Amino acid sequence: QVQLVESGGGLVQAGGSLRLSCVASGRTFSPYAMGWFRQAPGKEREFVAAIHWRAGSTYYTDSVKGRFTISRDNDKNTVYLQMNSLKPEDTAVYYCAQKRYYSGRPYYTQSHEYDYWGQGTQVTVSS
Repeated sequence: QVQLVESGGGLVQAGGSLRLSCVASGRTFSPYAMGWFRQAPGKEREFVAAIHWRAGSTYYTDSVKGRFTISRDNDKNTVYLQMNSLKPEDTAVYYCAQKRYYSGRPYYTQSHEYDYWGQGTQVTVSS
């Protein structure tokens, strides 16, 4: 089993920044990828960003490109999401997720493709 614990959410004004962290514990040998998703009230969970754990390559949904940066610290089993130039539409609960193994494609943006999830951290951006 893997446990994922997010932190770093909060209330920020539009244009501000936050950095989310997600620490993995338990079965912590190198996963294939780590991702961030978010879910706003009344909406489906959506992909935000992901990083290949070993290679470090990253990919993002279009709405956050140029504003958000995903990174990882292999030694600390931690993935980060640096969020800059935040907008009210970024308001959501942000979830960290882990995909354990490669399964045929280089990129994974669907929530059902991930194996473990954190409990989420609330990000609220005021206008």
